[in-house]
Amino acid sequence: MLWPAIPAAGGAETLALLQQLEQSQWMSTDRILELQMRQVEQLARHAHSSVAFYGERWRDRYDPARPLTRERFAALPLLTRRDLQSRYDALKTSALPVQHAPTAETRTSGSSGAPVRVLKTRVTELFWKAFTLRDHLWHRRDLRGKLAAIRHGVTPGESDNWGPATQGLVETGPVAVLHIRTDLESQLRWLVEQQPMYLLAYPSIVAGLASACLERRVSLSRLREVRTIGESLDPELRDLCLKAWNAPVVDVYSADEVGYIALQCPSGQHYHAQSEGVLVEVLNDAGAPCATGEVGRVVVTALHNFATPLIRYDVGDFAEAGAPCACGRGLPVLRRIVGRVRNLLVTSSGKRYWPSFGMRKLTAIPKILQYQFVQKQIDLLEAHVVASAPLTPAEEETLTRHVLSCVPPGFRIRIEYRDAIARGAGGKYEEFVSEVAAPR
Repeated sequence: MLWPAIPAAGGAETLALLQQLEQSQWMSTDRILELQMRQVEQLARHAHSSVAFYGERWRDRYDPARPLTRERFAALPLLTRRDLQSRYDALKTSALPVQHAPTAETRTSGSSGAPVRVLKTRVTELFWKAFTLRDHLWHRRDLRGKLAAIRHGVTPGESDNWGPATQGLVETGPVAVLHIRTDLESQLRWLVEQQPMYLLAYPSIVAGLASACLERRVSLSRLREVRTIGESLDPELRDLCLKAWNAPVVDVYSADEVGYIALQCPSGQHYHAQSEGVLVEVLNDAGAPCATGEVGRVVVTALHNFATPLIRYDVGDFAEAGAPCACGRGLPVLRRIVGRVRNLLVTSSGKRYWPSFGMRKLTAIPKILQYQFVQKQIDLLEAHVVASAPLTPAEEETLTRHVLSCVPPGFRIRIEYRDAIARGAGGKYEEFVSEVAAPR
């Protein structure tokens, strides 16, 4: 069959789910939450009866005979990464519904020093494919174009289809893949050879490539869009990509354990929670929902993982709650994804801040090739700098002055030169890391 095409069985199932997503995105926020709570109740009953961890943890907090209201749900204790690490076997179901089989174990990269394991199912894979297609549709991508991806855990090479979400469903252009550990010079040569229509990579990789293209006046004339994953996105990267390639940036917020959490709105730079697959809460220090404009912890319930149920799971990220979107979608809004706990600057008073050092200001010193800031003591920041040559005293003073202007008063700066700044597990890079615990 060439025309009209008939998708493979798995593709037809994905299309059926995608058709529902096309309708549900326009529901009101209240209606979406009502439907989510129906699914959560199913999940909670299953977890309580077949998952040892929840049977123990919820003993005095959950009664399957009573309706699970929003208030009762909000009273359930949070699931932490440490719980996933230490109680992996106790978090697996003893009675997986047969329609959800088979399962496969996935391991997070552990970029925060806390890798975890989770069982995924046929159903969670189905939702991952449907949300991938939604992202393509929202941003009107030309699937006939060439995709170049620089990722962790891949075998370099080329393929004739973009991946599992489109395989067996729609013809696409080719995809070329490169491993993230490849050095910048090789990445740049490869990218120029590929001349893709779309580029998929971590923000730190994109920043290095865009800066190199600007410096060397290298053109990527076919590039239409940059897709970023895996790391917090510095807003200045959007301007850098427009300047280097005249290409916009579309960011994705996901976690290995739960899949897609939020996708960038097609009419703005904020994000919509993927509420058909996850219930997203943004909570303040008191555990209450954040008001619009307030930054809080991201807590996620994966609605369809019946193998390793993740109910009120604290993913370790912070985000800013957003106002309803003018696009008309009822999917809740995250205005920005701020970062992880370890990316918080701690002061002697116990206050915490999200430092932003400004990509343009730092790269304005041409010798600086790479940088990272580490809080070593309550009043000491180390600036780890990879430079083509040692900075002059005047350049060091400029760097010091700029960094101090980005943090509260009372900090000292120590510049340390490095041959390279290693990426974490999974190839992720963090501009700022604190090694200091907040005082009690």
